[in-house]
Amino acid sequence: MSGRLTPRTPAAALRFPRRPGRLRTAALGTALATVLVPALSACGDEASSSAAGAALKWTSSYFPTHWDPVVGGSGAQFRELALVYASLTRTDEDGKAVPDLAKSWEYNGKGDVITFHLRPHLKFSDGAPVDGAAVKAAIERAKKQKNSALFGDLTSIKSVDAKGLDAVIHLSQVDYQIPQLLGERVLQIASPKAAASPGKLDQNPVGAGPFTVTQLVPGTKAVLKKNPDYWDAKNIHIDNVELTSAPDASTVVSGLQTGVYNFADIAPSQADAAKKAGLDVFVQPGFNAANISLNTNKAPFDNDKVVDAVRYAVNRQEFVDKLTFGYGSATNQPFPKGYVAFDPQSENDYAYDPAKAKKLLSEAGYKSGDIKLNLVIPAEDPQAEIVQAQLAKVGITVTIKIDKNWATPFFAKDLTFSLYGTTGRDSAAQTLTAHFGPNGPLNLSSPYEPAGFEAAIAKVRQTPLDSPDYTKVLQAATRAGLKSKALVFTYASPNLIAKSKSISDLPKNPAHIDWTGVTIAGGN
Repeated sequence: MSGRLTPRTPAAALRFPRRPGRLRTAALGTALATVLVPALSACGDEASSSAAGAALKWTSSYFPTHWDPVVGGSGAQFRELALVYASLTRTDEDGKAVPDLAKSWEYNGKGDVITFHLRPHLKFSDGAPVDGAAVKAAIERAKKQKNSALFGDLTSIKSVDAKGLDAVIHLSQVDYQIPQLLGERVLQIASPKAAASPGKLDQNPVGAGPFTVTQLVPGTKAVLKKNPDYWDAKNIHIDNVELTSAPDASTVVSGLQTGVYNFADIAPSQADAAKKAGLDVFVQPGFNAANISLNTNKAPFDNDKVVDAVRYAVNRQEFVDKLTFGYGSATNQPFPKGYVAFDPQSENDYAYDPAKAKKLLSEAGYKSGDIKLNLVIPAEDPQAEIVQAQLAKVGITVTIKIDKNWATPFFAKDLTFSLYGTTGRDSAAQTLTAHFGPNGPLNLSSPYEPAGFEAAIAKVRQTPLDSPDYTKVLQAATRAGLKSKALVFTYASPNLIAKSKSISDLPKNPAHIDWTGVTIAGGN
């Protein structure tokens, strides 16, 4: 579950893309009027390089609540914001950082300064130049703006110098993760001219991405057109985009069949119907991971045996079978199997063993029914019911309380017990510190961290990404983090997309939607 109860909520940037989160989005759209954005005039050959009238009609379960990327953070909606905003780097199909607004970068010999060289002659859609000063402004705003959801991601950055088309970033520690970190998820760069009024930017986005917004109905619909000044405009073959907030899940497939939409996020429960309707259904690789969060600063989880009892009480396969319709997988860590940060040595830790869970609870001095926990969720959720039933089998009573006005704030450190999920990070080190670091937004037990984790993650940052030791060092940090008593991972569910066959295949960039090279046949 997720929610935003305070102005500064870095954890909101790591929300698991789940449909209950749409409650807030829908509420925002009920009383807000249409915002008109000045249309960008087409110019040059690049504006006509697309097939005439090629239109993307995307209905999204994650329609942006905020269009200011600093406020929106890097939850699932970063994919929608990437229509408008570009970043220093982006992610390729191997999950590696490759050039975007920055054409190249290099570290100093010590590894505590990185210089990004921006492409020449770029500008934002309001005419402001894309240069080192714009990067400096974006980073400083993300670190200092009161309602920033990103400030916790940028703790390695001490200062930024702007030198023409160069942005020189001075780090507080050696950190070779920066090119991975400063991609679409964490640093979508807005025009500093527009960002001078953050409230206006939030409903009138101005970036240097592949599209520009021409009309916006907050919480409901955005109309965009191709940006002829985007640095890779020649490879953007879509002229127009209509992005809408997804209706009831049961109507999405019929909307795709009738042409109301030609591209949609879908739930696993809709996948078979979409296939039977003749639509393309593809699984987008990602880093989604659901989690049970325990606060070791509070009873009963201040007792290690109770923590271990919960670990052994969790039947991960049941989550997969009941919630993902065969598309998910059981997991005990925040990375998919086969990913560089996945630790094979930890794969079978705390396998399902309810008898062992009961024995541990007895050794801790608890009889069946002694432990009673409240679990508040914003809407009915089968995940909560599975947790309730599994813990009941070992003698722990969970009472589910539904409060549609209060989404469980997994970043609030006064909770004892919570559910949440994340969409991960392009930087594996950032994913790990968010979960297991002493100030991690996903660590309910702050300032607790597992022994050895601090040294392990420091070694990751100090290891260049192309070092032959990188994989070994990174997996050791994952292994150290998984010793945490604060988190019990349950299952992973991929991002599922259904689209008209008129839309060509998309690049399989992990967790990203990349429109480079994508075509739409027939102009619709």
